[in-house]
Amino acid sequence: MIVCICNNISDREIRQAIDLGISTMDGLREALGVSTCCGNCLDYAVEVLNEHVAAPLQETVLKRPTLTT
Repeated sequence: MIVCICNNISDREIRQAIDLGISTMDGLREALGVSTCCGNCLDYAVEVLNEHVAAPLQETVLKRPTLTT
């Protein structure tokens, strides 16, 4: 979903930036340009930031198939 219409920034891009180490709105503004034009996206961007920072990392474990003879 597009969060920042002015700069065409999606919630996925915000989450990826957080995964890369950005943990503040100032960091998102600097890295992505979120909420630097009209500011209408600020509340939702903060919500995405807070939810993703608070969520535990989910580890994906891939299992190889075992051959049975």
